[in-house]
Amino acid sequence: MKKILILGMLWMMLALPVSANSVAVPDAPDQAQELMPQDQDDLGQGVLSILKEALEQVAPNFTSCGKLCAGVFATCLVLAVVRSFQGQSKAAADLVGILAVAVLLAGNTHSMITQGTQTVTQISQYGKLLLPAMTAALAAQGGGITAAALYTATALFDAVLCALISGVLIPAVYGFLVLSILSAMTRDSIFQKLKDLCKWAMSRFLKILLYVFTGYMAITGVVSGSADQTALKATKLTISSMVPVVGGILSDASETVLVGAGVVKNAAGIYGMLAIIALAVIPFLTIGAHYLLLKLTAALSGVFAPKPLAGLLEDFSACMGLVLGMVGAECVIQLISVVCFMKGMS
Repeated sequence: MKKILILGMLWMMLALPVSANSVAVPDAPDQAQELMPQDQDDLGQGVLSILKEALEQVAPNFTSCGKLCAGVFATCLVLAVVRSFQGQSKAAADLVGILAVAVLLAGNTHSMITQGTQTVTQISQYGKLLLPAMTAALAAQGGGITAAALYTATALFDAVLCALISGVLIPAVYGFLVLSILSAMTRDSIFQKLKDLCKWAMSRFLKILLYVFTGYMAITGVVSGSADQTALKATKLTISSMVPVVGGILSDASETVLVGAGVVKNAAGIYGMLAIIALAVIPFLTIGAHYLLLKLTAALSGVFAPKPLAGLLEDFSACMGLVLGMVGAECVIQLISVVCFMKGMS
């Protein structure tokens, strides 16, 4: 009787549903639906399709960004002409030029920061819906320990990143811009050192967080994956030895069930990755365009514009780079997590 009860419990553990309907993969958010490809089985083709659609939609943003940078370049050119006149106060002209450039870029920069913050929140919210589905799919494949470890790590790092972005990093970005403007206006070395320290701290934090996350996920996947493989082998061996005649058949059938669960898990993972990319691609391209064009404008303006003004343009470009890094960090955390779920028990 004891053997029968144990066998029944093992059978219930392995008799998990593995149809496509058993794992409720969350639909992509409305912001990403129009970019989702028709064929969602091929990740490479899906990413190319998303990128093509995104480039078509983001083209007007490229145009407006180009016009803004052209206006900034024209302002720097006018300032250079004014400074060349004899008898004019170069310090006063520099101050006016710095204020003019700051006013031109302030509204657009705020818009990009807001867009980046909203994108981080949207990706995080979708991840909170996707990862439980991936956890269930991996557990159905027999990777209960791996699924729990991966989900816990992703949820923790995602919560830390989102909290620090909204509560620390975004205010720090605005502080960096204020320090940049003050440094350009006053040419005081204290403001220069403070803004450099602020930029270094933000970029270093994002790098360290990603290093720790990827390292932890790698170690966790190896250790917990080995534990799950050992448990599965022990379970199949028990079934094979306890049931006379057909024990081996039942053990082989359990392998088929696990393979089916893996197929569902991978399909859910590909869809989730495409949805995350669709959420991030337009903001990433838009902010990236501002970053590159501002950097180009700063390089061209630096030929004739005063050094503080060229430095201010570099700082506005660096601000776009920091926001881009925040969006990229959140996107990478979610994508790496999905890949780890897909790789688990494979």
